[in-house]
Amino acid sequence: METLRAKRIAEAGEVVPVMYEGKSVIIQHVDEEQEMARIYFVDEPEREQDVPVRLLEER
Repeated sequence: METLRAKRIAEAGEVVPVMYEGKSVIIQHVDEEQEMARIYFVDEPEREQDVPVRLLEER
């Protein structure tokens, strides 16, 4: 995924289907400079992590 698209999804405040390693995630924040996204898993909201934006896939 492109960094700008990830940032737009995070700022939209709506649920957009995004996958990371085959699991549904929510993007909380995007660091454009580092090209990293703060995400959490839909089925495990307590499991937050920072991941490279390029590894996210919009469905």
